[in-house]
Amino acid sequence: QVQLAESGGGLVQAGGSLRLSCVASGRVYTIGAMGWYRQTPGKQRELVATITAAGDTNYGDSVKGRFTISRDNAKKTVYLQMNSLKPDDTAAYYCHIDRMGTPIGPLLDAWGQGTQVTVSS
Repeated sequence: QVQLAESGGGLVQAGGSLRLSCVASGRVYTIGAMGWYRQTPGKQRELVATITAAGDTNYGDSVKGRFTISRDNAKKTVYLQMNSLKPDDTAAYYCHIDRMGTPIGPLLDAWGQGTQVTVSS
């Protein structure tokens, strides 16, 4: 069974940094686009950053210049380096993979369980 597991969340002061990681466990042959989304209570989940299998990146406007997404295909892991954090960045952060190749066929639209990031002012 393939699962996504995030780590690296926590409490940080404004201006600080955190690095999130998300690893895909289980038998996975190929991984498509990977990304990070975030959500606060009462609001829709919003895009933070995505990275394609070719390494092309895309960022939400509110994080451009502060966050960096990267991936290690050998480790089946996607990272999110978050710098210059602001209280508005406080949210649950979710890892997403749009498509994975597995022994039983493609797995589409996989989400992690989320990791909380809290930025204090």
